[in-house]
Amino acid sequence: MPRFFVDLPLSPGAKIELPPVPAHHAARVLRLVKGAEVVLFNGRGGEYPAVLEWVDRDGVTALCREWHDVERESPLDIRLAQGISSGERMDYTLQKAVELGVTAIQPLAMRRSVVKLSGERAQRRVEHWQGIVMSACEQSGRNRLPAVAMPLDVPQWLASRPAGLKLFLSPLAQSSLRDLPPPAGPVWLAAGPEGGFEPEEAALVTDFGFTPVRLGPRVLRTETAALAAVAAMQALWGDYAK
Repeated sequence: MPRFFVDLPLSPGAKIELPPVPAHHAARVLRLVKGAEVVLFNGRGGEYPAVLEWVDRDGVTALCREWHDVERESPLDIRLAQGISSGERMDYTLQKAVELGVTAIQPLAMRRSVVKLSGERAQRRVEHWQGIVMSACEQSGRNRLPAVAMPLDVPQWLASRPAGLKLFLSPLAQSSLRDLPPPAGPVWLAAGPEGGFEPEEAALVTDFGFTPVRLGPRVLRTETAALAAVAAMQALWGDYAK
Protein backbone atom coordinates (compact mmCIF):
# COMPACT_ATOMS: atom_id res chain seq x y z
CA MET A 1 0.00 0.00 0.00
CA PRO A 2 1.47 3.43 -0.91
CA ARG A 3 2.77 5.44 2.04
CA PHE A 4 3.06 9.22 2.15
CA PHE A 5 4.76 11.50 4.65
CA VAL A 6 2.76 14.66 5.36
CA ASP A 7 4.10 17.29 7.72
CA LEU A 8 0.63 18.06 9.07
CA PRO A 9 -1.44 17.20 12.16
CA LEU A 10 -3.34 13.96 11.54
CA SER A 11 -6.35 12.52 13.37
CA PRO A 12 -9.10 9.95 12.70
CA GLY A 13 -11.74 11.41 10.39
CA ALA A 14 -9.58 14.34 9.29
CA LYS A 15 -9.62 15.34 5.63
CA ILE A 16 -6.06 16.06 4.53
CA GLU A 17 -5.05 17.93 1.41
CA LEU A 18 -1.76 16.35 0.47
CA PRO A 19 1.15 18.78 0.05
CA PRO A 20 2.43 19.28 -3.52
CA VAL A 21 5.19 16.64 -3.49
CA PRO A 22 3.14 13.66 -2.22
CA ALA A 23 0.13 14.86 -4.23
CA HIS A 24 2.19 14.83 -7.43
CA HIS A 25 3.58 11.40 -6.59
CA ALA A 26 0.11 10.00 -5.88
CA ALA A 27 -1.65 11.49 -8.90
CA ARG A 28 1.04 11.72 -11.58
CA VAL A 29 3.56 8.98 -10.73
CA LEU A 30 1.46 6.25 -9.11
CA ARG A 31 -1.71 7.36 -10.97
CA LEU A 32 -3.90 6.66 -7.97
CA VAL A 33 -7.61 7.36 -8.31
CA LYS A 34 -10.48 8.23 -6.01
CA GLY A 35 -11.08 5.40 -3.55
CA ALA A 36 -7.46 4.23 -3.49
CA GLU A 37 -6.21 3.17 -0.07
CA VAL A 38 -2.98 4.69 1.23
CA VAL A 39 -1.12 5.18 4.51
CA LEU A 40 -0.27 8.62 5.91
CA PHE A 41 2.28 9.41 8.62
CA ASN A 42 3.73 12.65 9.94
CA GLY A 43 6.90 11.45 11.65
CA ARG A 44 5.48 11.76 15.17
CA GLY A 45 4.80 8.06 15.63
CA GLY A 46 2.23 5.66 14.28
CA GLU A 47 0.38 5.81 10.98
CA TYR A 48 -3.08 6.38 9.56
CA PRO A 49 -4.72 4.22 6.89
CA ALA A 50 -6.56 6.62 4.59
CA VAL A 51 -8.67 6.64 1.45
CA LEU A 52 -8.33 9.16 -1.36
CA GLU A 53 -11.52 11.22 -1.69
CA TRP A 54 -10.40 13.56 -4.45
CA VAL A 55 -7.71 13.23 -7.11
CA ASP A 56 -7.13 15.63 -9.97
CA ARG A 57 -4.41 17.85 -11.39
CA ASP A 58 -5.24 20.54 -8.83
CA GLY A 59 -4.75 18.40 -5.75
CA VAL A 60 -5.31 15.23 -3.76
CA THR A 61 -7.47 14.91 -0.64
CA ALA A 62 -7.40 11.93 1.73
CA LEU A 63 -9.70 10.90 4.57
CA CYS A 64 -7.82 9.56 7.60
CA ARG A 65 -9.11 6.47 9.31
CA GLU A 66 -8.11 5.17 12.75
CA TRP A 67 -4.59 5.69 14.07
CA HIS A 68 -2.40 2.58 14.19
CA ASP A 69 0.28 2.49 16.86
CA VAL A 70 2.88 0.92 14.57
CA GLU A 71 6.61 1.43 14.99
CA ARG A 72 9.39 -0.20 13.01
CA GLU A 73 12.33 1.33 14.84
CA SER A 74 15.33 -0.70 15.90
CA PRO A 75 16.06 -1.02 19.62
CA LEU A 76 19.58 0.08 18.67
CA ASP A 77 19.97 3.87 18.50
CA ILE A 78 22.59 4.34 15.76
CA ARG A 79 23.56 7.92 14.91
CA LEU A 80 25.62 8.42 11.78
CA ALA A 81 28.26 11.12 11.35
CA GLN A 82 29.05 10.82 7.66
CA GLY A 83 31.84 12.63 5.84
CA ILE A 84 30.27 14.48 2.93
CA SER A 85 30.95 12.64 -0.31
CA SER A 86 30.45 13.75 -3.89
CA GLY A 87 27.74 13.23 -6.47
CA GLU A 88 25.11 10.63 -5.72
CA ARG A 89 27.27 8.80 -3.19
CA MET A 90 26.05 10.86 -0.24
CA ASP A 91 22.42 10.49 -1.36
CA TYR A 92 22.83 6.72 -1.63
CA THR A 93 24.52 6.47 1.76
CA LEU A 94 21.79 8.43 3.54
CA GLN A 95 18.96 6.60 1.79
CA LYS A 96 20.28 3.16 2.69
CA ALA A 97 21.33 4.20 6.20
CA VAL A 98 17.73 5.22 6.90
CA GLU A 99 16.45 1.92 5.51
CA LEU A 100 18.91 0.16 7.82
CA GLY A 101 17.60 2.05 10.85
CA VAL A 102 19.85 5.00 11.74
CA THR A 103 18.11 7.55 13.96
CA ALA A 104 20.08 10.74 13.25
CA ILE A 105 22.48 11.99 10.59
CA GLN A 106 25.28 14.51 11.05
CA PRO A 107 27.00 15.44 7.76
CA LEU A 108 30.69 16.17 8.33
CA ALA A 109 32.63 18.68 6.23
CA MET A 110 35.98 16.91 6.34
CA ARG A 111 39.34 17.82 4.87
CA ARG A 112 39.08 15.18 2.16
CA SER A 113 35.47 16.03 1.29
CA VAL A 114 35.35 17.02 -2.37
CA VAL A 115 32.05 18.86 -1.96
CA LYS A 116 32.32 22.12 0.00
CA LEU A 117 29.09 23.51 1.43
CA SER A 118 28.29 26.73 3.25
CA GLY A 119 25.50 29.26 3.67
CA GLU A 120 22.48 28.97 1.41
CA ARG A 121 24.01 26.13 -0.58
CA ALA A 122 24.42 24.07 2.59
CA GLN A 123 20.81 24.77 3.58
CA ARG A 124 19.53 23.65 0.18
CA ARG A 125 21.60 20.47 0.34
CA VAL A 126 20.29 19.62 3.82
CA GLU A 127 16.72 20.11 2.56
CA HIS A 128 17.55 17.77 -0.34
CA TRP A 129 18.97 15.17 2.05
CA GLN A 130 15.92 15.46 4.32
CA GLY A 131 13.76 14.71 1.27
CA ILE A 132 15.80 11.56 0.67
CA VAL A 133 15.27 10.57 4.31
CA MET A 134 11.53 11.14 3.93
CA SER A 135 11.34 8.95 0.82
CA ALA A 136 13.38 6.22 2.51
CA CYS A 137 10.96 6.22 5.45
CA GLU A 138 8.01 5.98 3.07
CA GLN A 139 9.60 3.01 1.32
CA SER A 140 10.86 1.16 4.41
CA GLY A 141 7.78 1.57 6.61
CA ARG A 142 9.40 3.76 9.25
CA ASN A 143 7.06 6.23 10.93
CA ARG A 144 9.73 8.43 12.53
CA LEU A 145 12.03 10.58 10.43
CA PRO A 146 15.72 10.78 11.31
CA ALA A 147 16.81 14.41 11.38
CA VAL A 148 19.61 15.64 9.11
CA ALA A 149 21.70 18.30 10.85
CA MET A 150 23.53 21.17 9.19
CA PRO A 151 27.07 20.24 8.12
CA LEU A 152 29.83 20.72 10.68
CA ASP A 153 33.55 20.18 10.56
CA VAL A 154 35.03 17.64 12.95
CA PRO A 155 36.04 20.10 15.74
CA GLN A 156 32.59 21.75 15.61
CA TRP A 157 30.87 18.39 15.82
CA LEU A 158 33.00 17.23 18.74
CA ALA A 159 32.21 20.50 20.53
CA SER A 160 28.57 19.33 20.62
CA ARG A 161 29.83 16.44 22.80
CA PRO A 162 28.28 13.37 21.12
CA ALA A 163 27.61 10.80 23.85
CA GLY A 164 27.29 7.03 23.98
CA LEU A 165 29.41 4.33 22.39
CA LYS A 166 31.64 6.24 19.97
CA LEU A 167 33.15 4.50 16.94
CA PHE A 168 34.94 5.58 13.79
CA LEU A 169 35.78 3.48 10.78
CA SER A 170 39.44 2.99 9.94
CA PRO A 171 41.13 0.32 7.80
CA LEU A 172 44.13 0.64 10.15
CA ALA A 173 42.17 -0.28 13.28
CA GLN A 174 42.99 -3.43 15.22
CA SER A 175 39.48 -3.99 16.65
CA SER A 176 36.30 -5.12 14.94
CA LEU A 177 32.69 -4.63 15.99
CA ARG A 178 32.60 -8.19 17.30
CA ASP A 179 35.28 -7.28 19.86
CA LEU A 180 33.00 -4.70 21.51
CA PRO A 181 30.37 -5.31 24.21
CA PRO A 182 26.72 -4.59 23.35
CA PRO A 183 26.03 -0.87 23.85
CA ALA A 184 23.79 0.24 26.70
CA GLY A 185 22.80 3.49 24.98
CA PRO A 186 23.20 5.32 21.68
CA VAL A 187 25.98 4.54 19.22
CA TRP A 188 27.75 7.27 17.27
CA LEU A 189 29.36 5.95 14.09
CA ALA A 190 31.72 8.27 12.22
CA ALA A 191 32.65 7.44 8.63
CA GLY A 192 34.93 9.40 6.34
CA PRO A 193 34.41 10.69 2.79
CA GLU A 194 36.44 9.57 -0.21
CA GLY A 195 39.94 8.99 1.15
CA GLY A 196 38.77 8.66 4.74
CA PHE A 197 39.96 10.63 7.76
CA GLU A 198 43.01 12.87 7.63
CA PRO A 199 45.48 11.84 10.38
CA GLU A 200 44.68 15.02 12.32
CA GLU A 201 40.95 14.27 12.21
CA ALA A 202 41.53 10.68 13.32
CA ALA A 203 43.62 11.97 16.22
CA LEU A 204 40.88 14.43 17.23
CA VAL A 205 38.13 11.81 17.39
CA THR A 206 40.45 9.35 19.15
CA ASP A 207 41.30 11.94 21.80
CA PHE A 208 37.57 12.53 22.28
CA GLY A 209 37.03 8.85 23.07
CA PHE A 210 36.11 7.34 19.71
CA THR A 211 37.26 3.76 19.16
CA PRO A 212 38.64 2.92 15.70
CA VAL A 213 37.09 -0.20 14.17
CA ARG A 214 37.68 -1.98 10.89
CA LEU A 215 35.37 -3.98 8.67
CA GLY A 216 37.47 -6.94 7.63
CA PRO A 217 40.60 -6.98 5.46
CA ARG A 218 39.21 -5.04 2.48
CA VAL A 219 39.09 -1.26 2.06
CA LEU A 220 35.51 -0.16 1.39
CA ARG A 221 34.27 2.84 -0.55
CA THR A 222 32.70 5.68 1.40
CA GLU A 223 29.19 4.74 0.22
CA THR A 224 29.75 1.14 1.36
CA ALA A 225 31.62 1.50 4.65
CA ALA A 226 28.99 3.11 6.88
CA LEU A 227 26.22 0.90 5.48
CA ALA A 228 28.21 -2.26 6.11
CA ALA A 229 28.93 -1.12 9.67
CA VAL A 230 25.28 -0.26 10.39
CA ALA A 231 24.12 -3.61 9.02
CA ALA A 232 26.74 -5.42 11.11
CA MET A 233 25.68 -3.58 14.27
CA GLN A 234 22.04 -4.43 13.63
CA ALA A 235 23.05 -8.08 13.22
CA LEU A 236 25.14 -8.08 16.40
CA TRP A 237 23.05 -5.90 18.71
CA GLY A 238 19.90 -4.69 16.95
CA ASP A 239 16.74 -6.04 15.37
CA TYR A 240 18.59 -8.22 12.84
CA ALA A 241 19.71 -10.33 15.81
CA LYS A 242 16.11 -11.39 16.57
